[in-house]
Amino acid sequence: MTYDETLNYIHSLGKFRYSAGLERINKVCQLLGNPQNDIKCIHIAGTNGKGSVAKFCAEILKTAGYKTGLFISPFVVDFKERIQINNEYISENDLIELSETVKETKVELNEFEFITAVSLLYFRKEKVDFAVMETGLGGRLDATNVLSNVLCSTITKIGLDHTAILGDTIREITAEKCGIIKKNRPVVTVCNQERDALSFISGYTDNLIIPEFPKILNSDLEGNRFLYRGEIFETSLIGVHQAYNAVTAIETIKASQIDVDENTIKIAIKNAVFPGRLEIVKQNPTIILDGAHNPDGANALTEFLKKQGDLTIILAMMKDKNYEEYLKIILKYAKRCIVTEIDNNRCMKAEDLSSVAGKYSQNTECIKDLDEAIEKSKEYGDTVLITGSLYLVSAARKIFKK
Repeated sequence: MTYDETLNYIHSLGKFRYSAGLERINKVCQLLGNPQNDIKCIHIAGTNGKGSVAKFCAEILKTAGYKTGLFISPFVVDFKERIQINNEYISENDLIELSETVKETKVELNEFEFITAVSLLYFRKEKVDFAVMETGLGGRLDATNVLSNVLCSTITKIGLDHTAILGDTIREITAEKCGIIKKNRPVVTVCNQERDALSFISGYTDNLIIPEFPKILNSDLEGNRFLYRGEIFETSLIGVHQAYNAVTAIETIKASQIDVDENTIKIAIKNAVFPGRLEIVKQNPTIILDGAHNPDGANALTEFLKKQGDLTIILAMMKDKNYEEYLKIILKYAKRCIVTEIDNNRCMKAEDLSSVAGKYSQNTECIKDLDEAIEKSKEYGDTVLITGSLYLVSAARKIFKK
């Protein structure tokens, strides 16, 4: 297969082709020689922030000199972004070759199971020292839960998302996330965890580590500067929530008992970048991309949004998200809202989303074409935030890359 044929094949497998379960991933891994057993890893689940925590962890390990695999979901820039070693995406040739190997097992898999198997093969082949693995959806029945050599399980902020699959209460969703917890292994969660989620996680483990709240010294478009356990750290990633994610990563590395000194951690936290997370892609006017797509993600942005003055928000959302609650939170901070849509069968029609947005923003426009929406936003001279979906962020990023 060519690279494009490989991608087409992977996407043809579908996201929810089969009911959730570990039988298929266990079977394929067995046929591939159980690569998961050869990989020391950090396993991360949660509703919001898990990608950023994973990125911080991987950056710390890379900076410390370890050959570090990173598996994330979804991608923003490039499909190969999902599987990385020391910030280098898997090559097209490796993706083709390893996809052929997984395909030859003839085990019927969905898209996420397939790419999980590819990542495990790749990390074993490249003999990584450690891998940081992010769940796709949930935890208990997530394909990444085939992992056996887990140094630490980390659960980021829990919120109401994917309720049709994971349950419609915080406790039900937390139970699914807690499925990644391994016996006699440490568990780290975020300092600002939901109270119900925290009490539930506590019942799953006797070895729970909760970071202290960092003291924010400064937070602006340059990033964060904060005090944590007597040391000053900086992030290039924008938003106070990234300071919370950073301390979660710090405690995850320490709980994993991996040898990394404090100065290395500081350098790595500062150097970590992650596309589509309050990412500035243009100045004059300032245009920012953020993939927040649920109410908890919207809440995480509020401290940042409060400081932005006049703000134009460009929105598109998937129709299976809690879009009304999201809009209610985020549009408090918008001077105007431009509703758009992207080429994705899950995307809400712009006119439908616009009618809901109009309840929370009196100055709402509907511009279906994303290019036109961006050009229109520039006319106002305000800071522009493009948000509501990582798929939207990916599409917008391609426009700015041109």
